[in-house]
Amino acid sequence: MKITRFALLFCCLLPSFAFAAATLPEATQLFKQGQNARALEKVNGYLSGNPKDPQGRFLKGLILAELNRPQEAIQTFSELTDDYPELPEPYNNLAVLYASQGQYERAKTSLEKAIRTHPSYATAHENLGDIYAKMASVAYDKALQLDKGNTSAQMKLALVKEIFTPASIDKAPGKPAAAPARTAGLSQEPSVTRDTQPVPPPLPASKPAAAPAFDSAAVEKTVNDWAAAWSHRDAPGYLAFYADDFKLPRKMSRKDWEAQRTDRLTSPEYIKVEISNLSVKGDAKNVTVQFQQRYESNVLKGSYRKTLTLENQGGNWKITSER
Repeated sequence: MKITRFALLFCCLLPSFAFAAATLPEATQLFKQGQNARALEKVNGYLSGNPKDPQGRFLKGLILAELNRPQEAIQTFSELTDDYPELPEPYNNLAVLYASQGQYERAKTSLEKAIRTHPSYATAHENLGDIYAKMASVAYDKALQLDKGNTSAQMKLALVKEIFTPASIDKAPGKPAAAPARTAGLSQEPSVTRDTQPVPPPLPASKPAAAPAFDSAAVEKTVNDWAAAWSHRDAPGYLAFYADDFKLPRKMSRKDWEAQRTDRLTSPEYIKVEISNLSVKGDAKNVTVQFQQRYESNVLKGSYRKTLTLENQGGNWKITSER
């Protein structure tokens, strides 16, 4: 399998992109040039002021791995999975590090977690296949005393060096509840008398009321206006699209989240957000919107699937969650 090469497109780990301070691009460039000691110094300086930043922490893990400091790299990626369990990339890199130490069970567990967070994550599937092959090879060697130099099952695990926003994973909808079986009433034959009247047939069961329809055009307009506010770097207008009960990222207050989003909108020199392949499902109260989002700025660019849930609040559609 091919090894994923480093690319200077650090897409965000959260639902929107993170914009790095001056020292993070410098650290990234130094890392790309192989100047790992200086890169580590830069990224540590960045993290001293941004200790929770996922991109800085991810880069630090990569640098430590390149510096042959696996235990520190493992600790860095492990802490990243604790804070951002929805991300597959740190799990994958943990697996690579565990496998390099012969800890194949741990590697397998990490890759399985990566796949649970992102079932279509090809790198994790590929690496997991290699782990299974290696574990089988080890088992065969022990049982059959095969040649330890056999190269047929050698691993070529890919260490991810580029963070991609996880594509939205649609959960398979639960099976619709089966319609209740229509129980046939046991009809008692009336006694035969002249006064017996025919029993009228039962009225057909009333159909359940259909869910109120919603105006999909209004929902699409809301999403496009939200993207336009983002492109215009209009932080107040952008934030106004989010409901008061919007599901915030872990360990963030609304105030901190708004400050972070404002910084991400105003820091780049320009932003361009384009939406395509938009689909809307739901009812008059709640909808789920899925689309392909293309982001570009002077700092970074990327394209990924995104899912928003919106709620009709007083006639206005507000974003209640995003992923």
